Amino acid sequence: MALYPEFDEEQLLVLLQSGDKKSFEELYHRYKVRIYGNLVKLTKSEDLAEELLQEVFIKVWCKRETIDPQRSFRSYLFKIAENLVYDLFRKAACDKKLEAHLMAVATEFYSHIDEMISNKESLALINEAVDQLPPQRKHIYTLCKLEGKSYEEVSRQLGISTSTVNDHIVKGSRSVREYLFLIQDVALVLCLFIMGL
Repeated sequence: MALYPEFDEEQLLVLLQSGDKKSFEELYHRYKVRIYGNLVKLTKSEDLAEELLQEVFIKVWCKRETIDPQRSFRSYLFKIAENLVYDLFRKAACDKKLEAHLMAVATEFYSHIDEMISNKESLALINEAVDQLPPQRKHIYTLCKLEGKSYEEVSRQLGISTSTVNDHIVKGSRSVREYLFLIQDVALVLCLFIMGL
């Protein structure tokens, strides 16, 4: 949903510099598809591209005061994205564990979030994000992530395959991170990003 459809890029960037969250969300919606597509081409991984996309915009928010509204924001975003990919693969070349992770990006790497959501405020925000999911996805996400059930248990309980459970968890986790990102709980998003949730 467009928040500032009548505003051009420069106007949005001026607002962004002052910490305007709606202008940030508008810019995110305008550019996320293009940046994501570029990241998929560079990484050959949709999951990795999703993670890096959010990191791109986290950097934009953190550096918003230094952005030049007179320069191309699109070029600025692509440069950040390319640098993140370069850094990732440079680290992978020296880190066997990271290299192994990148070689297996399609495998399950989500873990339980019980420790991370220990305070009531974070739990409330995550529950709010989970409530935005479609009914089936919300149910599966709750069973696996919040109740700690295994994919096999949920598969048997709901009469669906484990691959279907995994698909719902992957997509649900992305949606939860994006929701928190858009409401500007950057600290919580960073925790989710680091933990791979």
